Amino acid sequence: MKALLIYPKFPDTFWSFKYALSFIHKKAAFPPLGLLTVAALLPDDFQKRLVDTNVNGLTDDDLLWADLVFIGGMAVQRESAKKIIARCKSKGLRVIAGGPLFTAEPEAFDNVDSLVLDEAEITLPNFLEDLKNGHTKKIYRASEYCDLEHSVMPSLDLINIKNYASMSVQFSRGCPFNCEFCNVTVLFGHKARVKTHEQIIAELDNIYDTGWRGPIFFVDDNFIGNKNILKTEVLPALIEWRKNKKGCAFFTEASINLADDPDLLNMIVKAGFDSVFIGIESPDDACLSECHKTQNRNRDLLESVKIIQRGGLQVMGGFIVGFDSDTPSIFQRQIDFIQNSGIVAAMVGLLQAPPGTRLFDRLKRENRVTEEFSGDNVDGTTNIIPRMGMDSLMEGYRSIMKHIYSPHNFYTRVRNLLKEVKNTNFQVPIDMQRILALFRSCFRLGICGKERFHYWRLLIWTLIRRPRLLSLAVTLAIYGHHYRKICEIYLFETGDSFLISE
Repeated sequence: MKALLIYPKFPDTFWSFKYALSFIHKKAAFPPLGLLTVAALLPDDFQKRLVDTNVNGLTDDDLLWADLVFIGGMAVQRESAKKIIARCKSKGLRVIAGGPLFTAEPEAFDNVDSLVLDEAEITLPNFLEDLKNGHTKKIYRASEYCDLEHSVMPSLDLINIKNYASMSVQFSRGCPFNCEFCNVTVLFGHKARVKTHEQIIAELDNIYDTGWRGPIFFVDDNFIGNKNILKTEVLPALIEWRKNKKGCAFFTEASINLADDPDLLNMIVKAGFDSVFIGIESPDDACLSECHKTQNRNRDLLESVKIIQRGGLQVMGGFIVGFDSDTPSIFQRQIDFIQNSGIVAAMVGLLQAPPGTRLFDRLKRENRVTEEFSGDNVDGTTNIIPRMGMDSLMEGYRSIMKHIYSPHNFYTRVRNLLKEVKNTNFQVPIDMQRILALFRSCFRLGICGKERFHYWRLLIWTLIRRPRLLSLAVTLAIYGHHYRKICEIYLFETGDSFLISE
C-alpha cells in the first residue's frame, strides 16, 4: 500500500514567518509534526511519501504514485486543504483526513472518504483494521484520550530538515485552564498528559543525529501544565542532555503563572529555553473575567512579564480585542501595555469563536456567529458580531497595529527587551545562512527599508551595549519586517502604511 501524506499550505500570517524565512533561505517555519507522527503509526509494509505544500508543490506524479492519501491540518489551512482534497478526488484517490481542522468541522468535508478524528493514536488503528478487512467507515471518533507514554516517534526521514527554520517536539497535550475562546481543551482535555523524559530525550537525539543544531519548538499548548513532572523528570533530563550538545535552543508556550515559580523558571532557562509564548489577551480584568482567563486575573500582568524576561526568557505575547467588555479605551491600553512590557512579538488579533468552544456556543445562542472561522485572528476578520460594532473594532485594531509595528515603536521594544533579558541561550550557532542573513538584512532593512535609521541605530546600540545578543537583535529586526508586511497585506491600503508614519 502506497500512502501519500499531504500537509496543506499556510496563508500569509504572523505565524507563517514567510517574509522572515527568505532571509535564511528556509521554506517553512516548522515541519508537519502531526503527519510525521501519523506516518510512524502506519504499518511497516506501507510505502510512505510526505508532501508539505509549504515546501514543495504537489505533483501529478505524487498522486499517480499513491494508493490512498492522508491529509491533516488546522483551521487556517482550510482553503488549501479543500483544494487538495478536490484534486485528489478528481484522480480517483481515497482520502483520509484528520487533525484539528477536520475534528472541529467534520460536516464541512463530505467528499472525504474517511474522517479519522480526535487523536490518531486511538482512531487510526481502528481505521487501519477496517481498511485491512475491506470495509472502512465514514467517521472514526475516540471516546477517550490517549496515553502519551505509548506515543510513537515521528518519522523525520520523510522530510528534508534543511527546508525548515525550526524542528518540533511535543511533551504534553491538554491544559488545566478553561479559557472560553480556546479549543485546546475541546481537542485534548483539561489534564496535561505527558510523555516520559526518556521519550523526549530519544526524540531530541533523533533530531540531533540528523545534524540539526538550530532551534527546537516544544509545541505544547501549555508546557507547564504538569509542573511536578517537569521539575522532577523532564527539565533535569534536558539539562543533562545539553551538557554534551551544541546549539538547539528551545522555545515553547506557557501560561503566565510561570512567573510565580522562580525555581521552575530558572530550570527552564537552564534547560536551554530562550523564548516563551504567553497568552496575555488583555490588560483589562473585566475582559479576563469574561473569557474565564483566571490565571491572568488578580495579578500585575506587566510585572509578571518582566519577571519572566529578567529570568532569561523572551516573552512573545498574544493579545485579543473584541471582547464584550471592551470599551473604546482598550485600544490605547493595549498599546501602552505592549510598549511598556517590551514584548517585541506582540500577536494582536480580533476575537474569534472556534467551533466547539464555549464562546462559539454562547454566541451561537445569541445569533452572533457569522461567517466561517478563519483560524487566523490577525487577518482583520472575525466570525462573531462584536458588541462594540465592527467598524469601531476595526478602527481600533488598525490603530494598535499601526502603532506597535511602526519602526520607531517596534525597535524601541527590541532595545528594551535586550536591556531586560539576561540569557546566554540566545547564542545561535553560526552557519552560512545566518551569516548571509546578516548581510541580507543590512541590504534589505538597512539600505532599502524605510526603517533603515532604526535598524542601524539598533545594531550600533547592541554592538556597544549587548554585543553577545547581536544575533537576537538581527533576528528580531527581521521579524519586524515580516510583521509589517503581514499588516500591510491585511490591514492597510497602499499608501496608508504605518511604515511611512512615525
